[in-house]
Amino acid sequence: MVIPGHLTFADVQPAAAQVLKLAGEKARKLDASWDIAKGTPVFTVEGRYTTRGWTEWTQGFQYGIPILAFDATGDADLLEIGRRNTVSRMATHVTHVGVHDHGFNNLSTYGNLHRLMREGRIPHNEWELAFYELAIKASGAVQASRWTNTSDGGGFIYSFNGPHSLFVDTMRTLRILGVAHQLGHVLMGENDRKISLLDRLLRHAKTTAKYIIFMGDSGHTYDVRGRTSHEAIFNTNDGNFRCRSTQQGYSPFSTWTRGLAWAILGFAEELEFLKSAGGIDPATMRAFEAAACATADHYLRDCTASDGIPYWDDGAPGLAKLADWRERLADPFNHCEPVDSSAAAIAAQGLLRLGRYLGDGGAIYTRGGLAVAKTLFAEPYLAVDNNHQGLILHSVYHRPNGWDYIPPRRKIPCGESSMWGDYHATELALLIDRVATGKPYYTFFDPAN
Repeated sequence: MVIPGHLTFADVQPAAAQVLKLAGEKARKLDASWDIAKGTPVFTVEGRYTTRGWTEWTQGFQYGIPILAFDATGDADLLEIGRRNTVSRMATHVTHVGVHDHGFNNLSTYGNLHRLMREGRIPHNEWELAFYELAIKASGAVQASRWTNTSDGGGFIYSFNGPHSLFVDTMRTLRILGVAHQLGHVLMGENDRKISLLDRLLRHAKTTAKYIIFMGDSGHTYDVRGRTSHEAIFNTNDGNFRCRSTQQGYSPFSTWTRGLAWAILGFAEELEFLKSAGGIDPATMRAFEAAACATADHYLRDCTASDGIPYWDDGAPGLAKLADWRERLADPFNHCEPVDSSAAAIAAQGLLRLGRYLGDGGAIYTRGGLAVAKTLFAEPYLAVDNNHQGLILHSVYHRPNGWDYIPPRRKIPCGESSMWGDYHATELALLIDRVATGKPYYTFFDPAN
């Protein structure tokens, strides 16, 4: 990626404000037109949101977008859309014992509403606040209960694939354990044993750093510093690590770029949280910093085109036909391999948070994150067409399974949006807008606690 020598939050703020306004408009229209009987909107086909039944992991993003847009614009109708649907639709996600997606669904909804009330952005109501807190506590405990111990004394929150499976995605959903812990909650186990949510957060992140992220210091043939696998497989009989794997990437030893983005943002956010919480041993903080910097460096150095937009996997075979693809602008309309704008939206926020956390030593990450945001917040990625229900174009869901829509006369997916891509682009825009305008820094946790 070509990182500009000087780019500020103020430079990108006008584009971020436009994204937030557009996000609100599209969220309002989707709420008015969506038939809940169809399930949850996942990605667009010919510009219209459609479902892809799997785990309904995108419903919190659907209702979180209007909450974020309200945060930026003050439009009370958007708040009502988000609040009404959170209360009426999200309860099953709080107690869902079959997924690792609690931080996606429930912090995007209950968490954002809780944050807004704590910030004084919406009127304080003791019972309403208690309702949001109870949802967060229960959700964090349920996610923490999906636990597999490893032979080295660690452990992880297992994915919906089962107790053997650790996903890189969970680094971003892990944060709900942090908020639940901050609210004073614990997971109650057998014989009334109190299980620390913070301890499980730390152990999961350490296991992810050890078995998912390559650090460039082993004898593995494909060990490139910062490279991430989608999945790590463990023997549940003895807790031993067996191998790396992938569900949505090209291979276990290439970089599925959305998985890389989950790691960048997940570790950067947890560093902010742990620094605020205090009392974490320095070795743990150094290990998390190393994981965050390695993944961020890999993104900036190896995984994107010159404008900071990645293709869906840096080992995708069709990239060989796109000579010097890292030195050119990303081409979402090529005929070889699709880009993934959702990975860019997720990674950009992680880069910005890591840059802020590191201070003067993180300037390259801050400039890189702003440059990615600047590209995303303009055409051909911003969906300015009012007839298109998406916000950010050229997102990819599951390339190996062939789930993404390929337009006529095209060979690869392009021109479509995803609910997670739209949510994270909105969240990225809110972060930039808040910093640029001097508003309180946006975090998933409550700095006052």
